[in-house]
Amino acid sequence: MTSSYVQRDQPEGVPPLALTGERTLPDVPEENYWYRRHLVVYEWIAERVRGKRVIDMASGEGYGSDVLGRSAASVVGVEANPEAFEHARLRYEAGGVRFERALVEEFAEPADAVVFLQTIEHLQDPDATLEHFRSIVGAGGAVFVSTPNVLTLAPKGAERSDNPWHVHEYLPEEFERLCRRHFQRVELHGLFHARKLRVHELALRGGWDRVHKALGVTEPFYRWFTPAIAASDFALRAGPAGRLHRALDLLAVCRP
Repeated sequence: MTSSYVQRDQPEGVPPLALTGERTLPDVPEENYWYRRHLVVYEWIAERVRGKRVIDMASGEGYGSDVLGRSAASVVGVEANPEAFEHARLRYEAGGVRFERALVEEFAEPADAVVFLQTIEHLQDPDATLEHFRSIVGAGGAVFVSTPNVLTLAPKGAERSDNPWHVHEYLPEEFERLCRRHFQRVELHGLFHARKLRVHELALRGGWDRVHKALGVTEPFYRWFTPAIAASDFALRAGPAGRLHRALDLLAVCRP
């Protein structure tokens, strides 16, 4: 699949990746909302894996592994896609971070924590994958899993979004049940808009879409607004599932 959006300003010798919709990328201004939405979760997890051995499953472009590597004792980014793997290896592999090209269902190096973000919705057999992750971390480890909330991702009244890469999109209660089938302790969190994204959300409810179109400022406004979004414009809040129906994404912290 080709894309008109390609990463800008990559380090010398690092091939840029094109945006296909399968994964998010930094250094693409038009993608900044989604990149920051994912980045804030990696940063939250990084504070909780300090000094630990971490596997970042389905590591994609590699930015998340790099964030985790700033606090973890070691990080292995596991990625099957050859272009993404090569990009990550060339751009981020330093210090305690390395990348392995492998399927997440097969990579089995022991670790204290497994991170698996925005990918379980792509799987045909999520139960087998979660069971595999549980075996990797053992009795004292943790598995961090996130997925979009279908209630906010799909159009109103639709059962799912039109993302062609997704096999199944989860309701909060459904996602919690999936995780609890494999882990004794599951802490559920939801990701919400904060700061200027919350203001923008309220403005949309008040009719901002009609206003910017009528004034003819749509393109210049969003050309400024989207690249200005920061990770701090999102916030994680703890569950339970019944209170997370308006969450953008769901994050489960799972322990055997």
